[in-house]
Amino acid sequence: MGIVNVTPDSFSDGGAHEGVAAAIAHCERLLLEGADVLDVGGESTRPGAAAIDVQTEWRRIEPVLRVALTLGVPVSVDTRRVEVMRRALDLGVDIINDVQALTAPGALELLAGHPSAGVCLMHMRGEPQTMATLCDYQDLCAEVRAYLSQRAAAARAAGIEAARIVLDPGYGFAKTPEQNWELLRGQRGLLALGYPLLVGWSRKRALGELTGRAVGERLPGSLAAALAAVSHGARVLRVHDVAATVDALKVWAAAGGPGLGENTHLSGNTGACSQ
Repeated sequence: MGIVNVTPDSFSDGGAHEGVAAAIAHCERLLLEGADVLDVGGESTRPGAAAIDVQTEWRRIEPVLRVALTLGVPVSVDTRRVEVMRRALDLGVDIINDVQALTAPGALELLAGHPSAGVCLMHMRGEPQTMATLCDYQDLCAEVRAYLSQRAAAARAAGIEAARIVLDPGYGFAKTPEQNWELLRGQRGLLALGYPLLVGWSRKRALGELTGRAVGERLPGSLAAALAAVSHGARVLRVHDVAATVDALKVWAAAGGPGLGENTHLSGNTGACSQ
């Protein structure tokens, strides 16, 4: 899943793809590098990020989505606002990727009414402005698992089929750097919920805290975290650096790396992973 941030303030690449032309060029580049899915977002959800209104978010992403939907791969929208979800689904997007796991009023009902759309339910606490203060857990892995189980059950009860659901542990969201590593070590426990796992480790703060590297120098750490996540059961990787990640996965698969399985094939053209 290639990240397309159409924002001025995302933690890693804020402003880099803010204009429509730049964002579309980035979509095309990610596909050439081997992305299987494009994830387009118009609001930064980094810790402390200021909230924006629906109109601002939609104005940023609508023209990018219109072009992305013609490029021949599934398109995901990274949003937590029901009205943005509604407009994106009406436009024809394939996946809603919600950091707040469809907890906004009306979100579950909206997705239930679009039976061909996939959903990603992520664990977090609070809002981007407050989540860094909400990292107190008695049993981190158990609480993340319980939350994701509850959100998946709510989605199923609303009429969203299990085959449409993926879960995201929410690395970097309401978790300290140390808690991120604890969660990664225990990530395989989430597989018992019965849904594919999507993870996003790309360039995150925990990598910088561990390695002492600035955001732009975190590619080696991002690749190591991606492979570790795959070894612990992740099936979708949300990344900035698609080409490097595809290469790393090809080597991992050729070496029989755990998590991919001996029948995995990574296409030389698309990087698609299938069992």
